[in-house]
Amino acid sequence: MINTVEAKSIKMDIDTQVAPYYRAVGKEAEIFKHTYSSRIPFLLKGPTGTGKSRFIEFMAHELNQQLITVSCHEETSSTDLIGRYIIKGAETVWMDGPLTIAVKTGAILYLDEIAEARPDVIVAIHSLTDHRRELFIDKLGTTIKAHPHFMLVASFNPGYQRGFKELKPSTRQRFVAISFNYPEAKAEAEILAKETNILEADAKKLVNIANKIRNLTELGLTETVSTRLLVDAAKLMRSGLPKRLAVHSAVVEPLTDDLEVIEALNDLCDLMI
Repeated sequence: MINTVEAKSIKMDIDTQVAPYYRAVGKEAEIFKHTYSSRIPFLLKGPTGTGKSRFIEFMAHELNQQLITVSCHEETSSTDLIGRYIIKGAETVWMDGPLTIAVKTGAILYLDEIAEARPDVIVAIHSLTDHRRELFIDKLGTTIKAHPHFMLVASFNPGYQRGFKELKPSTRQRFVAISFNYPEAKAEAEILAKETNILEADAKKLVNIANKIRNLTELGLTETVSTRLLVDAAKLMRSGLPKRLAVHSAVVEPLTDDLEVIEALNDLCDLMI
């Protein structure tokens, strides 16, 4: 069962029992299972769109555990995670946040892009990332011992705005960590074909385009072509949108606002598809 939790309000979307598609590229599933059984926090490092969130969804399904995901941003605070008092009718009542819910129920809590959150979030989770495995709720003056099945998982992009939004070494060392990157060409083409039912030949062309752009470091792109962008392009192509137009809108345009770079990338893509 997979629940999605927004930082400012709790929104639960219960997934079906169909397993999320995920293609392993190494020993990541084995490492995760051993980390889960050892009750150690888990950290995913890597660029956006490389399958980090999909991997966690897949592992939660494999372990038959509830998953609560928090998409962190610059305004995500410890209060958003732990909980707050709210006005309900004529009463003031306490409402647990996603972290507290996960600690109590034994869910897997996934903090997506944790480095984006405010510093007090890191402080709030410290006692859950060592031998104590407990959560202190200062507004209630209580400490909650984590459920035996509770697991804390976080992700961040080490290359994004390097030096500005990094995790401190003292925080990283509280987690078992693995690195995600773009799959090798054959595996990435298989992912596109499986995910979108696109023709294998078209999947290979999209991957070739992605790898070409990924190697164009002189363009100075903040982010490069992710597998997620390729999936979007493949879906548009599968729906009947002309191939070049699909690539222009789903791959090139999301990468940059520089008109000259867009034109150059569009010309490159047109030659390859």
